[in-house]
Amino acid sequence: MLDPRLGSLRLLSEQSPYFELLSTCPATGARRGRLHTAHRVVDTPVFMPVGTKGTVKAMSQQELLAMGFPIILGNTYHLYLRPGHELVREAGGLHRFIGWEGSILTDSGGFQVFSLQHIRRIAQDGVRFRSYIDGSQHLFTPERVMEVELALGADIIMAFDECPANPCTHQYALESLGRTHSWAQRCADSYGRLRLEQEWPNPDPKLFGIVQGSIYEDLRAQSADFIASLDTPGIAIGGVSVGESREDVLRVIEWTAPRLPAHKPRYLMGVGTPKDILDSVERGIDMFDCVLPSRLGRNGSAYTSLGRVNLKNQRFTRDFSPLDPNCDCWCCQNYTAAYIRHLYMSDEMLVSRLLTYHNLYFYQTLISGIQTSIEQGCFPAFRDAFLERYEGGDRA
Repeated sequence: MLDPRLGSLRLLSEQSPYFELLSTCPATGARRGRLHTAHRVVDTPVFMPVGTKGTVKAMSQQELLAMGFPIILGNTYHLYLRPGHELVREAGGLHRFIGWEGSILTDSGGFQVFSLQHIRRIAQDGVRFRSYIDGSQHLFTPERVMEVELALGADIIMAFDECPANPCTHQYALESLGRTHSWAQRCADSYGRLRLEQEWPNPDPKLFGIVQGSIYEDLRAQSADFIASLDTPGIAIGGVSVGESREDVLRVIEWTAPRLPAHKPRYLMGVGTPKDILDSVERGIDMFDCVLPSRLGRNGSAYTSLGRVNLKNQRFTRDFSPLDPNCDCWCCQNYTAAYIRHLYMSDEMLVSRLLTYHNLYFYQTLISGIQTSIEQGCFPAFRDAFLERYEGGDRA
């Protein structure tokens, strides 16, 4: 039984368009939309919790769905290495394997492969790399990645791209972009062919292309135009979570988003903080993912309406108030900041559960507020009120 807060979730058969652009904020580029996937209808803007290896750490799939998340992210690189895409396919696809009733997006693994510089080698045909698990040798080509992602059975699958490190020279970014564009075309060709040749757990996954180009305006423009020409159902902006400044990320969005088709969803990969999300929504972004809510939770930090807090700070030793006085999640309703700090300092497993749950609840509440404010035509006022309280808090 679905939580009533998931009100807009319906089966795909009830609607036909893949993406509906429902409204746009008259004062900004903020968009309110609806994404129809093979498993769910996903209201946008949307935040996707990161379940890299088939789980969002410290959370159950049922908790995520009840909290209001209609879609999560899995990672092709990690799932390919363990447990293996063929095993997942044998289980009936990733949805059945992990017991998830919502939608799934799988990253192609490009970011993971390219971040492991000491155990990979890039060539025009693809990337050779060693497994971090057992040292075995592997080759990811666009064709191989499409095969793996189709076997996993996600609702949205990402093209294989090169994610250049930051900083990098214009010359290297240009060479890298050539590979990304070549691989994107090969992904599209392979995707079309493989879907006809075999049966897969999900018969209708949607392929998204990825815009790259580092922090260079001319390359971002070139990439946006090329990826848009492939006519994939959605388009992602990649390469913005590898060490760029916030200013650079916003510039990349401002260069890229206006060049993308308005009738397709726009996905900003690997971003971000609450302020990042608000700033990006303002510039026309529809989809987000980031490890911060779960990672920071496991490391003793929490997002609250009064700002981010670090429970390692001694000031919370005798703080017998809720973690966030404005939050109604079960963590804040039942436990004090002092108790949660005690759990963290005692290395108790429960603290990861509590803080991860709270952080994700905070993110979903933020996203719901953004959606409503765009619908009601008051997104700028919502953004300003949220940031005034969030950035003016004194509990850090």
